[in-house]
Amino acid sequence: MPTIIFNKPYGALSQFTSEHGHPSLADFGLPKGVYPAGRLDHDSEGLLLLTSDGALQAHISDPRHKTPKTYWAQVEREITDTALALLRGGLTLKDGPTLPCGARRLDDPGLPPRNPPIRFRKTVPTSWVELVLKEGRNRQVRRMLACVGFPVLRLVRRAIGPLTGAGLEPGQWRELDGREIESLKCKI
Repeated sequence: MPTIIFNKPYGALSQFTSEHGHPSLADFGLPKGVYPAGRLDHDSEGLLLLTSDGALQAHISDPRHKTPKTYWAQVEREITDTALALLRGGLTLKDGPTLPCGARRLDDPGLPPRNPPIRFRKTVPTSWVELVLKEGRNRQVRRMLACVGFPVLRLVRRAIGPLTGAGLEPGQWRELDGREIESLKCKI
């Protein structure tokens, strides 16, 4: 049963069928029979786990297991200590309260430029924030950061549990070994 991690590029869909001219997972030579454990919107980048193991897929996707997912977000303006404290404490969004999360200021992570590039405004600086969530609602990171006044310009999922996308360029993937798969099943 193959289980892989894939560095989803900006603009690609987290499904195997293309829509509205966006590339899909079928365009990246992934093994047959694997399915995403969770999703990333087409305008988000980064780590996506795909597996043919239904139990593992459910474990990663089900919020009851609280598998941490780490996101790096580039936001408009310099993120404030007040905003970080609000994020850490949990927020109330239109669909209800969020769980408290990890939130910290991040130095520029030195990611390769996004294609297309983010919008640039001379008079508005940007900053980076790392959020670690144990739930995964639709567009949650974007909505949480907007709620505290910091619109997201770029969003990258950096890790799922202990796994990172280190060494994978956008569009690349690799198969996980047994030790890595077991690390996902452990309580983190």
